[in-house]
Amino acid sequence: MNDNRKHNEKRPARQGPETVTPEPLKIGASTPYDFSARNLTAYGGLLPVATMLEKLGFEQLVEETLTISRVTRAMPVYRFVVAMVLALYVGFSRLNHLRFLEREPMLTGILKVLRLPPQCTFWRFLASLHLTVAGQILRIQQTMRRRVWEAAHVDLKTITLDTDTTVHTLFGHQMGGRKSYNPKNRGKKSYQPILTFLAETREYVAGELRNGDRPTGKQIARHLEGVFAAVPKSAETIYARADSGF
Repeated sequence: MNDNRKHNEKRPARQGPETVTPEPLKIGASTPYDFSARNLTAYGGLLPVATMLEKLGFEQLVEETLTISRVTRAMPVYRFVVAMVLALYVGFSRLNHLRFLEREPMLTGILKVLRLPPQCTFWRFLASLHLTVAGQILRIQQTMRRRVWEAAHVDLKTITLDTDTTVHTLFGHQMGGRKSYNPKNRGKKSYQPILTFLAETREYVAGELRNGDRPTGKQIARHLEGVFAAVPKSAETIYARADSGF
């Protein structure tokens, strides 16, 4: 006696090709390549970035420009700065994210340490910096921009500066918070920082953190003076654009 349900079932079809899978093509000098993504690949892209900073003399520039009297034990001052810069390249924008990179071989190899210091060590390092260091960091940025433009043969004669006042909503009683222009969270206190970018290369030029009040004419003029001082000397014609906050 045969069971129709047992002996009449269809056999499953064969999965995959019957031919042998060919060997992968070897990557050589003639292999075409392209990279169109916005961000670098995670961890693997740190090596070319570190090499670029070394070629541009970033370490010497930091040591000559920053006046930091604090004696650091975990790492030198330059390695603290490079650790935060490389973390930004990877995509971690907060110090508490550094715990995910604590034992990353690529990053620890570049910094020449066995493991990254804890978050509290980075916070103590930043808290020890004086207000004058902010201006020194902007000078480092200006010098690095000039060196990168010279290395990449960028010679822009006409540039466009985009200045924008952004709204940073506050949830609490932070010092300097004001109830001002805040279309998304009406009635909430906020900060209104001023930021200026270079439209052609999308580079950050200058900025300042402000309270929630609208900027006055003197504040706008002082900000623009700092922006014009940071513009590369090769620019002969400068166009400026601003939002309704001005």
